Amino acid sequence: MNILHIDSAITGDASVSRKLTADIVAKLTDANPGATVTHRDLNDGVPAIDSDWFAAVRLAPEHPTPEQQALIATSDAYLAEVQAADVLVIGLPVYNFNLPAQLKNWLDQIARAGKSFRYTAEGPEGLLTGKRAIVAYSAAGTPFGSDFDHASGYLRFMLGFLGIADVDFVAADRLAMDRDAGLARAQDALDKLAA
Repeated sequence: MNILHIDSAITGDASVSRKLTADIVAKLTDANPGATVTHRDLNDGVPAIDSDWFAAVRLAPEHPTPEQQALIATSDAYLAEVQAADVLVIGLPVYNFNLPAQLKNWLDQIARAGKSFRYTAEGPEGLLTGKRAIVAYSAAGTPFGSDFDHASGYLRFMLGFLGIADVDFVAADRLAMDRDAGLARAQDALDKLAA
């Protein structure tokens, strides 16, 4: 089993989502002793896509410049980690009712026509099939799955668009209202999670 462990929280050691992703990875590796883990901390920085990225990665020039080659290599590296993974463990802290910018940037880097999805006569088809995602959701005030939780539904949709339909959530929500209850809900979901 190859596990891709993705963190995106900006709060360092105080991060609930980072603790949850670490606990999920530990549960998976305990149950699968031969598993390999690749850790990617998106808080280290993920370049946003822009017109230079579009010209290099999407338009794929026959003779890319050195600058374009660097943009292509970065995007390819993010995508290769996902392609090699059997399980993705993704930290999803909610900021201002949505996912962090660095997590959105990562999704933009890996959502590549012809590589992670393709268009067919029947509509788009995800190419990253046969994978599982476990998402560690944390929020101070946004209830998981509520009308103003714009993070979990979007992430589930994007993963499904790319072909990853097997998605579980471990949610620690409403932490500002009742931290102990929120953490207890997450622990209960973690305990029930199949490894």
